[in-house]
Amino acid sequence: MPETIVLLDMTTPERADRLRALLPPGFVLTHGTSRGDDHMKQIIAEADYAISGQVGVSAEVLRAAKKLKLLHKWGVGYDNIDVAAAKELGIKVARTTGSNALPVAEFALGLMLSSLRFIAYGHEELRQGRWATGKLPGDTYMLSGKTVGIVGFGAIGQNVAKLLKGFGCRILYSKRNPLPQAEEEALGVRHASMAQILAEADVVSLHCPLTPETTNLIDAAALRAMKKTAVLINVARGGVVNEADLVEALKAHEIAGAAMDVYSVEPLPPESPLLTLDNIVVTPHLAAMAADNFAPTVTRMFANIQHVSRGEPVPERDRVV
Repeated sequence: MPETIVLLDMTTPERADRLRALLPPGFVLTHGTSRGDDHMKQIIAEADYAISGQVGVSAEVLRAAKKLKLLHKWGVGYDNIDVAAAKELGIKVARTTGSNALPVAEFALGLMLSSLRFIAYGHEELRQGRWATGKLPGDTYMLSGKTVGIVGFGAIGQNVAKLLKGFGCRILYSKRNPLPQAEEEALGVRHASMAQILAEADVVSLHCPLTPETTNLIDAAALRAMKKTAVLINVARGGVVNEADLVEALKAHEIAGAAMDVYSVEPLPPESPLLTLDNIVVTPHLAAMAADNFAPTVTRMFANIQHVSRGEPVPERDRVV
């Protein structure tokens, strides 16, 4: 009898077909058709395995599962999954560690360029029939030769550093345990305190996980410590930035601009004040999405599910609990 994998996120029929084309023998795939915990409780109830892309998975949803063996994060960050509840219920949790590092790093670089040069603003103005050359929201700056502060220096942060090499940037990074000197030299980076990054960086790029330590890491005080000509990039997690403080800082031009791909509430509510500002770039959690990274990531995810189906452990690099 086939085992059932449920994708808890909503998806299109076309994307579901792409997933099914990669399914190993002996499995069937279903997926979400609406948002919210009530729907997730319905579709997880009889599933053997579940996949979470961007949706959070609460203890209440997990308790609705009658025979779930594994909850797999499609990506890396699992801060929106109740891991403690999963452990209590005997449900394994896994992720695809490092699978989205290069797509996210490339996206972060794109956001840097867009925010420094008002690319998104110019695009929208021209779509509205306005030639905005003489009335941009602020000065534009090159990325080349600038100081970039990378907060969080795992696989994504290190890929950002590699991509920035071609721009001749001075790269500072923040990490609890600094890299060995030889690795720093190979990457062309230097370890720095958070205070130093805020004070010296022209671009502050966030790549840290959301933890009690990093929640509201970028608040009013941090924004005031940044250069007035600096931009903030967030492709990490929404909760790392205090969004209300960011709105006020952007309104007051305490920093030059920002670019956000993640938010404390997702989907971002249409009434969010972030959507009223002209010195911010906003995208709907797109950084990890790349068609040419789809098959490798999904194949690895399905392989982890097969391990559990055979009674084997999830490989250590992808195991959460």
